[in-house]
Amino acid sequence: MAELRWNPLLGTYTMVAANRQQRPDLPADWCAFCPGPGKKVPSDYDVFMYENDFPVMKPDADTPDEIGGELYPTLENHGKCEVILYSPRHDAHLCTLSQGHIRKLVDLWCERNSVLSEDPKVKYVFIFENRGREVGATMSHPHGQLYAYPFVPQKIDIELANCRAHYDKKGSCLICDMNREELRFGKRVIGENNGFYYYLPAFTDYPYGVFITAKRHFGNFAGMTFAERDDLALALKNVTGMFDTLFEKPFPYMMCIHQTPCNMADHGDFEKYYHFHIEFYPPLRSADRIKFYASSELGAWAAANPLRVEDTAIRLREALAGFLGSGK
Repeated sequence: MAELRWNPLLGTYTMVAANRQQRPDLPADWCAFCPGPGKKVPSDYDVFMYENDFPVMKPDADTPDEIGGELYPTLENHGKCEVILYSPRHDAHLCTLSQGHIRKLVDLWCERNSVLSEDPKVKYVFIFENRGREVGATMSHPHGQLYAYPFVPQKIDIELANCRAHYDKKGSCLICDMNREELRFGKRVIGENNGFYYYLPAFTDYPYGVFITAKRHFGNFAGMTFAERDDLALALKNVTGMFDTLFEKPFPYMMCIHQTPCNMADHGDFEKYYHFHIEFYPPLRSADRIKFYASSELGAWAAANPLRVEDTAIRLREALAGFLGSGK
């Protein structure tokens, strides 16, 4: 049983998923995502969409509980939760896969985004990866996830509002302007390829919180060219390889792909003012220290970065050079 409950203080929904409490603890020597007999994955695959066994949202939505009066309305949990498997190899990671293999992953993202956007009740398709125990990942097999929401999540909604305000005031895309400013300043830029920049924005609240931003203005996967799919694959390989090289160990992170909503034409032309990008939230501030989100960050949304990104950018550029020089 799962449902969406309205938070009148913040003006958004909280997803309540009692069914996820029943997830079993899996044996340490067994993986549901590795090919083998009696499993839901094919005997051989490159990348694969796996139906989430304990979805928060699903096409055949549950009937919401009665939780009170009009102050707390509920919304049925219509949508989709999918697991995207990156490789049949249990020990693989984005940076150990070839650019061509990662391109297959990008193609699968594009395909699933297109299919799920056809559902008129779906308002936002969110693709993400949680890597490492430090961010709550329970499965070490290389994978990400995809959530198709029946509403626009609050952080995306705030980004949209600010991008729209900037466009109305300046007549230009905020992230296009961020790209130009980061290039002009230079000290926070980590690297680039034909289609994408990677840099630490001046405001990121994580010491190593890299953004991958498209050079050309487009809003979502549907607007990406085939060449840009190749470029995104290379950017993902290089950035994650840089992370693993930084402290010479697997680097935990949350990777969040931000794109335009769908099925909301009556809410404005998002394509004009919103810009496809990827935000990384890595919790490490050093090899053995975690940057926690504590009371100020969670209770007041007053983010604090314990390090200057102009300094951490230097370390990331060195790590990227080391990864590229390794020939991996």
